[in-house]
Amino acid sequence: MEKSDSTLTVHDFPGRRSAAFTVERPTSIPQLDGGWPWHAGQTGVSHTIDASIIDRAAPDLERMACLLEAAGDFRILRRLNPSWIGTAPCRSAPFGIFLDVETTGLDPSNDTVIELAMLPFDYTMDGKILTVGEPFVRLRNPGLPIPAAVTALTGITDEMVVDASIDPEEVMSFVEAASIITAHNAKFDRPFCENLWPVFASKPWGCSYREIAWADEGFEGAKLCHLAAGHGFFFDGHRAADDCRAGVEILARKLPRSGQTGLAALLESARRPRFRVRATKAPYVLRSLLKSKGYRWNDGDDGHARAWFIDVEVANLEAEFSFLRREVYGRDDIHIDAQKITAWDRYSERC
Repeated sequence: MEKSDSTLTVHDFPGRRSAAFTVERPTSIPQLDGGWPWHAGQTGVSHTIDASIIDRAAPDLERMACLLEAAGDFRILRRLNPSWIGTAPCRSAPFGIFLDVETTGLDPSNDTVIELAMLPFDYTMDGKILTVGEPFVRLRNPGLPIPAAVTALTGITDEMVVDASIDPEEVMSFVEAASIITAHNAKFDRPFCENLWPVFASKPWGCSYREIAWADEGFEGAKLCHLAAGHGFFFDGHRAADDCRAGVEILARKLPRSGQTGLAALLESARRPRFRVRATKAPYVLRSLLKSKGYRWNDGDDGHARAWFIDVEVANLEAEFSFLRREVYGRDDIHIDAQKITAWDRYSERC
């Protein structure tokens, strides 16, 4: 690496391409410490630069980021800026809500909500997001001390919620006209919401975590932060409103392999009914076989039978019955429990 007052020339490391490129020093970025704000061969070097300087330098910084991306040896993450989506409601289109909650713990029977965030969006039936509206963000006093681990994760303290409450009528007004509720891990969010606000039990739900084939699209993980990085951006996580904004942005973007938007994939999945097949009283010695076929164990705490279960598409239902009768029960006349599940009750404690 060579540097001067006006240019920075970067050469590839030995063994890589022999090309080199030169970056002109952006005139809007002042020199620091008598030179560039970076130094050859050093890592972890940081400087404090006035925000107004960064604002003036933004076009130059973006050109530099594009240049690094073009080199092929760098991946650039940009801070989430969803302002490209319009904010005026489209009255002729259906609208959905991306929802996230922060809670005192993981068990909806013992824990409760301390923050509710909802972000409304208008969309077309084929999954294009048209506009995004103003968010609904409220804190709530859970009636007990917030665990230290939750405060460390979310930044929400007892002092912040001491006088906070969420008006059920306000939630009803915000949600009642929505066509679908979406969440990233709806299996977690839906039971908490239904415990406090009955309107959520009357809505179809979709899950951006489970109902999009992220691995098939080339993503290394399905956590919201991993998906954001895969789409080239980052965001301030662990507060409900930030997660909602990131979730809508991810749903609005096209998937890299199928070419459809994330929302289109989610809607296709949410519209399809499935059957929850329960292998009740399956022999204990066959648990490994069932696990290898994708079955999961339900311990009965949710009021349903203690059994191995799997969710299957309608087209695969008879094949699943045949597998159980042949490989698990060894008889053809046995009744197999199969519950039809749609978006109206999927991810709830009713199934």
